[in-house]
Amino acid sequence: MAYEFKLPDLGEGLTEGEIARWLVQEGQDVAEDDPLVEIQTDKTTVEIPSPAAGKVARIMVAEGDVVPVGTVLVVIGEDGAKAADAPAAAPAAPPSGVRATPLVRKIAQELGVDLEQVEGTGPQGRITEEDVRRAAGPSEGRREPLRGVRRLIAEHMTRAHREVPPVTWVEECDFGNVDLKLLVPTLLKVSAVALKDFPELNARLEGDDIVYLERYDLGVAVQTDQGLVVPVVRDCDSRSLEELGAEVARLADAARAGNLSPEELRGSTFTVTSAGKLAGLFQTPIVNHPEVGILSVGRIAERPVVRDGEVTVRPVGYVALTFDHRVVDGARAAEFGLAVIDSLQNDEGPG
Repeated sequence: MAYEFKLPDLGEGLTEGEIARWLVQEGQDVAEDDPLVEIQTDKTTVEIPSPAAGKVARIMVAEGDVVPVGTVLVVIGEDGAKAADAPAAAPAAPPSGVRATPLVRKIAQELGVDLEQVEGTGPQGRITEEDVRRAAGPSEGRREPLRGVRRLIAEHMTRAHREVPPVTWVEECDFGNVDLKLLVPTLLKVSAVALKDFPELNARLEGDDIVYLERYDLGVAVQTDQGLVVPVVRDCDSRSLEELGAEVARLADAARAGNLSPEELRGSTFTVTSAGKLAGLFQTPIVNHPEVGILSVGRIAERPVVRDGEVTVRPVGYVALTFDHRVVDGARAAEFGLAVIDSLQNDEGPG
């Protein structure tokens, strides 16, 4: 009996995935939970185990293809004939028979290329970006397909800009009372505590409703060789700085190794980010949709400031808060930012 394995929903809001790499071949025997395929989501590459034991009868989707959730990816069992004729094997193909990803279709539209007249050189005759650009004529420079994490980051950022009217608020902060080795855990802690008094920043907009979340699971932006990912640190309001520090380090290591699980990437309610020496004076961070706020810290450096009428040198950095103006008013965002800064500057620390 054949088992049709479909692309599952691997994360919040996921509607499609890219087949990054097959870990099996047709005709190969696999056991349940053996590594089966790597799927590129909008934030990381996820290794999916085989849901059943048996022979790999038919691989339905080629590496590099982008397919919707629910697409049959592989048939495990003695007979793959049934799935071979199933329309789900090529769900991305339009009625015209042209096979191309949404990104390739967009590029073709921008370049004025009729896909009906293009011969696809990709797997199963799929039209690639190179095919479209070749049909459009000569062009300058070296080109590489926008694939994997970079493609998904581009799509995610475009969506955030299109849907979210952002405003960024910036203020300086004296970090003299903060252990900079624990900067990110400290930001998580003080932000989570402040969010309890500013619930509109720990929320999301769903249709005509504002959903106020009663958990404080904060995303942490981590730069990797594959691009920016945002793993989630749970229960930031109730954990100690030491616990938060250990969790941030664990998630950052897993992100850079590409070993984050889908659960570690979904469900954040607010995001913080700090790029350390690369941060620049300050940033205007992009809201991590569907969240409504993100807080960043610029480069902290010794700077002259006035204290009690006298010039002194203190470790100063700029705190920036970008927020969705549909949900958060400017005054409330500023009050939240000042509350975070007050906690950072407070002699008693975040607790």
